[in-house]
Amino acid sequence: MILGLLDEAVGAGARQSRACAILGLPARTVQRWRCAGIGEDRRTGPRRPPRNKLGAREERAILDVLTAPEHRDLSPRQLVPILADDGTYLASESTLYRLLKRQDMQQPREASRAPRARHRPAAHCARCPNQVWSWDITYLRGPILGSFYYLYMVEDVFSRKIVGWAVHETECNEHAARLLEETCAKEGIARDRLVLHADNGSPMKGATILATLQRLGVATSFSRPRVSDDNPYSEALFRTLKYRPEFPGRGFGSLHDAHAWVCAFVTWYNTEHRHSGIRFVTPEQRHAGRDRELLAARHRVYVAARERRPERWSGTTRNWSPVEQVVLNPAPVAAEMATTQ
Repeated sequence: MILGLLDEAVGAGARQSRACAILGLPARTVQRWRCAGIGEDRRTGPRRPPRNKLGAREERAILDVLTAPEHRDLSPRQLVPILADDGTYLASESTLYRLLKRQDMQQPREASRAPRARHRPAAHCARCPNQVWSWDITYLRGPILGSFYYLYMVEDVFSRKIVGWAVHETECNEHAARLLEETCAKEGIARDRLVLHADNGSPMKGATILATLQRLGVATSFSRPRVSDDNPYSEALFRTLKYRPEFPGRGFGSLHDAHAWVCAFVTWYNTEHRHSGIRFVTPEQRHAGRDRELLAARHRVYVAARERRPERWSGTTRNWSPVEQVVLNPAPVAAEMATTQ
C-alpha cells in the first residue's frame, strides 16, 4: 500500500527522496522493502514506553509546582535555577517545556502588540528648484579611533545642488535648525513653498527644528523607521562624497581640516560635477536654469552629426531633453497600475 502511494507520487513528477522524506521513510528502507516484496508499512514504533518516562502522579506534582502562585509567572528556564538553589530537582528544563506544551499551558502571558503598518511617505514632485529639499547627517571619522565629526548637508532634489552644509563636533537639532534657517534665508524661500524631507533621527524630529520649520512655513516629510531607501538623494550624495579619491579614509586631523575638505567638495560637486541624473549638467547650472540652453546646444551638435553621416545612425540621436520633474519616493509601479484600472 505505502509503496503504491510512493510510486503514484513519483509517477506524478515528485522526487523519490522528497516523497520518502514526507512519509518519514529512509530511501534504503524503501529499497529493502521492494526487494522483500513488502507493500505495507511495517513500522511499529516503540513497543514499550521509555524507562525514564514520567508517571501521571509525577506529572501532576510537577504541574502543581509550575502553576503555584510564586512560580506561575516564571518560565522553566527561570524556575530551574531557583529550584536548584532550594535543593529541588523536578525534571530537565526541556521536559518541563514539553509538559507545559502538552497541557496547552505554553502561551504568552499577554497579547502581543499587533504589527503596525508602515506606510510609504507621500510622494513629492519637484518641477523647479527650491520646491523639495532632502537633508541628512553623516559621520566623518576624527583623528582618534571612535571620534567623529558630523556633516549636516541639505540638497535640492530638483537640481541636486548642495544648498546648505555645516560640520560640527556634536549632533543636535539646534545645529540643524540654525543651518536650515540660514539656508532658507540664502535661497529666499517663501512660506508654504518648500517640502523638507529627512529620516527619523532625533535631530530631524527635535522640538527646536520642528518649531523653526513651522515658523519658516516649511512642510516636513519623514522616512519610515529604519528604511534608508526613503531618503535616496541624501544617501546617494553621501556615497559620492565618501567615494571621492581624495577622501581621507583614515579620518580628519581636526574640525578645521574636515570643514576645509567639505568646502572643496561642495564647490566641485556644485560647479564641476556633471550629474548623471540631470543629463550630465552641473547642479549649479540646473539650479540657475542654464541647463536647457546647454542641452539644446548638445542636441544641435548630435543632429548635425547625424545629417553629415546618416548611415552611421540606426535610430534617433541621444536624448538631451531636460528632466522636467523629479519625484521623491514615487509610488510603486504596481500600485499606480492598480489605481488607474
